[in-house]
Amino acid sequence: MNKIAIAVLTGSALLAFSAPALAHHSAAAYDTQQEVKVTGAISEYKFRNPHVYLTLQVKKPDGSTAAMEVEAGAASVLGPLGFNRDSVAVGDVVTISGNPARNSSDKLLLGKDLYKKDGTYYPLNIASRSIYTAPNQVATTIAGTWFSPRTEFNSFLGGTRNWPVTDKGKAAMANVDPKATTQKDCIPIGAPALMFYPVANTITVQRDRVVMKIDWLDSERTIFLDGRKHPPASQTSLHGHSVGRWEGDTLVVETTNFKEHPMGLSTSLPSSAQKRLTERFRLSSDGKSLIYSGVIEDPVYLARPVEWSGQWMYRPSMSHSNEKCDIEVARKFLRD
Repeated sequence: MNKIAIAVLTGSALLAFSAPALAHHSAAAYDTQQEVKVTGAISEYKFRNPHVYLTLQVKKPDGSTAAMEVEAGAASVLGPLGFNRDSVAVGDVVTISGNPARNSSDKLLLGKDLYKKDGTYYPLNIASRSIYTAPNQVATTIAGTWFSPRTEFNSFLGGTRNWPVTDKGKAAMANVDPKATTQKDCIPIGAPALMFYPVANTITVQRDRVVMKIDWLDSERTIFLDGRKHPPASQTSLHGHSVGRWEGDTLVVETTNFKEHPMGLSTSLPSSAQKRLTERFRLSSDGKSLIYSGVIEDPVYLARPVEWSGQWMYRPSMSHSNEKCDIEVARKFLRD
């Protein structure tokens, strides 16, 4: 096993218990060591990105009722686990288990698992048990809808902790402010971390380009296949400028012209305008997965280029949430 793979596996273990926080923001406001169950009727339901919210009317010991707000995962993340807009409705009586808020345990809950009155289960968190049933279908090209499992997401982010970083990179990682996440402004983490988010990712292959729609904070990438060159270095954008070519059935993508990004390399490592990405997308031999690998360079924050490799699962029937990022919801945790 090579050093990069070892680093990725080590990081995966470190992240096993922190994945919910990485999905959008820190879970520090909740007591994650305590789990409680509450039962009540849903009085308000917001199916949003980057969080779903439910308000329950919960009966207190004295017979009165009080409102409890339940914070769940993003619509984009819960969909691939089996929870969608129509899973619950206002008026449903449900039981939810989760972690109480440290400062208002009777008013706010970080939801994990939801059970309806008839016993039907639904996941509410990125780390919850999935109920999505994957069809046993086989792809013939990289085109279609794909899904990166949470294990791949954790492995990639875990591996970044072992990347060779410059002094500037070390300083940035030592001074991470969880509330400074760009995702509070509906700005996603940079690629390739973005590509490992456990959401639906649909690839459309055209004659002169490949379009990738990632169901996370309205992300879309276009890879040009028409032989064009990269624009001048001064012309930068969030996802950079991508050109590609086919090497047999493997799509090779070169991306430059990135904007500086506080979360351009990972949740704790920025990227500069010198970031350069080389990606390879290849169908597995059995057609059930897509091999996603590549090399990332950024001389400002990385001491040397870093390689990665992972897999996405073929999910042709998986739907996108079709929910734009709601900036009010994205910033709500700052007030909690």
